Amino acid sequence: MPQSFTVRAAERGDVAAILAMIRELADYEHLTHLCTATAAQLDEELFGPDATAEALIAASGDEPVGYAIYFHNLSTFLGRKGLYLEDLYVRPAHRHHGCGRALLIAVARIAAERGCARFEWMALDWNAPAIDFYEKLGATQMAEWRLLRVTGDALRKLAAMR
Repeated sequence: MPQSFTVRAAERGDVAAILAMIRELADYEHLTHLCTATAAQLDEELFGPDATAEALIAASGDEPVGYAIYFHNLSTFLGRKGLYLEDLYVRPAHRHHGCGRALLIAVARIAAERGCARFEWMALDWNAPAIDFYEKLGATQMAEWRLLRVTGDALRKLAAMR
């Protein structure tokens, strides 16, 4: 049965709903042990004076049913900014009705309107439904690249090196 939804820029009043969906995403990805974000932190990063990211909300009526969080990065090879999609999430009851597609297209439009050289994101290698969804919309996997990360104590140790 088709569902009606709208996609709009997130507002400060959406922080609690976004955080709830972030926790749902962490649970789906089996990463709840890494999800320590608070509403205050999210509010600061999305709406504070030095905001680092932006968000869109997909809503069915007044109910938030999905979100996308994105931010700018830079391609030094292209000499232009890009847009990185940190999260794209749609609540299970609202999947397969075009909501995720609408969110992804909305972020792609923002990237195009801002003159970004590229729009990119990551998916977990086991998440075949997501990878298939993205590839059907024209995305290609960058199999030759590997994500490297330093966090927590390792980050502090690296930063303290001389």
